[in-house]
Amino acid sequence: MTVTWSGWEDLGGNCYSGVGVSSWQPDRLDCFVRGANNGLWHKWWDGHWSGWENLGGAIYNDPGAVSWGPDRIDVFAPGGNRHMYHKWWDGSQWSGWEDLGGNCYSGVGVSSWQSDRLDCFVRGANNGLWHKWWDGHWSGWENLGGAIYNDPGDVSWGPDRIDVFAPGGNRHMYHKWWA
Repeated sequence: MTVTWSGWEDLGGNCYSGVGVSSWQPDRLDCFVRGANNGLWHKWWDGHWSGWENLGGAIYNDPGAVSWGPDRIDVFAPGGNRHMYHKWWDGSQWSGWEDLGGNCYSGVGVSSWQSDRLDCFVRGANNGLWHKWWDGHWSGWENLGGAIYNDPGDVSWGPDRIDVFAPGGNRHMYHKWWA
């Protein structure tokens, strides 16, 4: 079987950040960007592409998105006050914005290793990697150290496992994991 890449598809919009993307079921994609108005903009695929939807807010960097189950998507983005904000879809409607505090100097990396579990990562004012998680309630912010200079990326490849990657000041990529 030969597999090939498609050509680029223009999805329009007015994007002023990197893209956060997630999927909560087969044949479903949810994409998020910061728009020209600094609001969070959403476009989804469910067999065809939707138009762009303004989810509001006042964000200043790349959003992160993740799903921990069907009909559930969580989006995180740093606000102008450098706090991390959270908005979620519960299968029928979007929540309001939840202020999770912090001191975010990057976009948000987010992953989930089980239902009702979220792990968020940002670069803090000290250029260290900062972590906040949800397991039925929100933790405080945890400093995981390091010296990173841009957005962290993270992923979970199974229960009780998170891998985080971030570029260091020497332009090398660094890796930290929890198991």
